Amino acid sequence: MDPSADSVSPLEQALHAARSLVLADLAAGQVAAADVVSMVEDSVIQRRWWVEQWPEGAHYVAGLVAQDVQDALLERYGRWPLCPVCGSGEPHALDVEPELGPDPHWVCHLAGVKVAAVGALGSATGGTSSS
Repeated sequence: MDPSADSVSPLEQALHAARSLVLADLAAGQVAAADVVSMVEDSVIQRRWWVEQWPEGAHYVAGLVAQDVQDALLERYGRWPLCPVCGSGEPHALDVEPELGPDPHWVCHLAGVKVAAVGALGSATGGTSSS
């Protein structure tokens, strides 16, 4: 048995957790198509380098991956995730807060509320959730 298989580094734990949380939110919004999952993988690859340079930033990876995927989706498809709180007016996307910090949440700035933790968007939108 490979002893390294039993101990996953904190860096890899943070990256796997970020991947899982963002994929859960994408699945909750039914936008986890193969090309979108590839966006998540691309972000994780880029953030691996970032955390290798700044190990203390491992706590921030989930929010950063969520923002990376949100930006990539905006360029290709449009806003994501759409706000489930505001029932009227123009559809708008939620934002990740804090932009660089632990315990990231999806927030609606128009309503001034936290909608869900990153990874728990399904609980706010009626979709599935990993938590």
